[in-house]
Amino acid sequence: MTKANTCPLCGKTTDPAYKPFCSRGCKDRDLLKWLGEGYRIPAGPAGPEALDSEVSSD
Repeated sequence: MTKANTCPLCGKTTDPAYKPFCSRGCKDRDLLKWLGEGYRIPAGPAGPEALDSEVSSD
């Protein structure tokens, strides 16, 4: 078994219907991590100019 054919969450063999995951359960768990902010992209602190551009004008 090669690493490319294993589920990134549990390590079981992937299923072509849910690739790169092994099952619907692992696929859904991954989606829930993204939606629940379980995965984060590292970034530095926002500067004042970035905060000013987010202010909405009514």
